[in-house]
Amino acid sequence: MNERPVIQLEKISKSYGTFKVLSDVDLSVAAGEVLAIIGSSGSGKSTLLRCINYLEPPDTGIVTVGDTRLDGEIPPTRQQLYALRKNIGMVFQSFNLFPHMSVLRNVSLAQERTLGRSRKEADAISLDFLNRVGLAEKAHEYPARCSGGQQQRIAIARALALGPNVMLFDEPTSALDPELGLEVLAVMRELAESGMTMIVVTHEMSFAGNVSDHVMFMADGKVVEYGNSKEVLGNPQTPRAKRFLRAVNER
Repeated sequence: MNERPVIQLEKISKSYGTFKVLSDVDLSVAAGEVLAIIGSSGSGKSTLLRCINYLEPPDTGIVTVGDTRLDGEIPPTRQQLYALRKNIGMVFQSFNLFPHMSVLRNVSLAQERTLGRSRKEADAISLDFLNRVGLAEKAHEYPARCSGGQQQRIAIARALALGPNVMLFDEPTSALDPELGLEVLAVMRELAESGMTMIVVTHEMSFAGNVSDHVMFMADGKVVEYGNSKEVLGNPQTPRAKRFLRAVNER
């Protein structure tokens, strides 16, 4: 593919004190591609996602998303951060919904604050995305009246309503029981089929194998293995990846 990647990471490193969380990570993600990042807890997966949208600025390396290029050694301007983040939607393990606001208000507020939409316009767009994730009937409920799976789908609708070109998912089903997790994975599968560019940190190996185009296995802050999803998951080449996948499959 000759098109410029939507996301390009070059030599991304990040440390907390003397502990190196990421070490010279390179990554390229094309438009419409779904990348699954797997690995043990503490391998740097979530930190890498947070470096992409500069929730955790890298210490060194280059982050390029669309037309925005940031050098980890040069503090970004407010305009650069806005340009970066308007292209990126992120969904976390926790739902981060405002408990005192209705579902509709949770989805609309960010559009009004970030994009300057009127409340009427934002509400119309919110209802459209709530319908897309199968929750239009919950618009006037409060988050506490929704299951965990429903709350995560609301969080996805909120992110999508901002019109991102890229979606980042940080273990979006880890706080859910398996049945509720399936609801969220179904929405993510639909997103992938619609052509959304996605990076998903996950322990859901079936999702990684059946939905993602590529899998990246991380350990100790480094990329240990990367390739076609079915090849990496079905025939890992490194001892570290083999050990991890054997442990996952034997659970």
